[in-house]
Amino acid sequence: MVKKVEIFCPATVANVGPGFDILGFALDAPGDIICLERTTEKKHIIQNDSEIDLPLNPEKNVATVALDAFLSSLNSNEKFHLTFKQKIPAGSGIGSSAASSAGAVFAANLLLEKPYTEADLVPFAMKGEEVASGSAHADNVAPAILGGFVLVRSYEPLDILGIPSPDGLYCSVVHPEISIATADSRKILKTSVPLKTAITQCGNVAGLVTGLITGNFRLIRDSMHDVIAEPIRSFLIPEYDRVKKAAMNTGALGCSISGSGPSLFALSENKDTAEQIGKAMESVYSEARIGSKVYVSMVNMKGMKVLLEE
Repeated sequence: MVKKVEIFCPATVANVGPGFDILGFALDAPGDIICLERTTEKKHIIQNDSEIDLPLNPEKNVATVALDAFLSSLNSNEKFHLTFKQKIPAGSGIGSSAASSAGAVFAANLLLEKPYTEADLVPFAMKGEEVASGSAHADNVAPAILGGFVLVRSYEPLDILGIPSPDGLYCSVVHPEISIATADSRKILKTSVPLKTAITQCGNVAGLVTGLITGNFRLIRDSMHDVIAEPIRSFLIPEYDRVKKAAMNTGALGCSISGSGPSLFALSENKDTAEQIGKAMESVYSEARIGSKVYVSMVNMKGMKVLLEE
């Protein structure tokens, strides 16, 4: 019987272009490293060995909230000791809460000898997302668990589809050293949009998905336009227009907000271009005297990685 497991849970890009709450994909880096082991304590124990502040109260940590949803479905009284060895910064826009929530239930499922499939774990991880943002969205937790690109076709009932993507597709992410709470970012969005705007957005989502499946980079480029969330949320991100322009001028297929921001992501056709784009985006923040971190990654097709089982 496995008593201890350590996993790497990847960062994710959600709200991909026009795909608000329905499109997401996993990155190779950064990510959380979480160690989970059984405990005889009467409650979950959270230990933070990372450099990022975390709530240690099990009722307020998204990982243990997701764990409790998972355990409740099994009528289990198991408790776990969670050690966070590496953590994506909160409010970064690259799936910090998703990595914690998804990583915890993925690890617990391994310890309990896999009572659920990986796809079955998504709703439990969504409970953690609900605590973090006020909305139980799946476009971060699903790719974190399943890997690759995912489409959330429906939330009621939950229907998640994996989407193929071109082998050469790369992503550049720049994370400026500011934080935007997902809940705050959601509050400023409009609750209704004009029919013409909705039609444009639907066409872009359909085009983007088709471009990913067929490997049509031109179609991906033409479809990477968000006419609903980006025009409102971009005002929260310093130097947004300049960073996006720098990415597009360096060869990006498209550039938009990752999740609720402040990170921006850009898609490109190869690694060399992706690295140049990352440098171009970082230079804008450097000129503005804003610290930033850049990640260049292929689409992570595997999702979680098991680092240790004992």
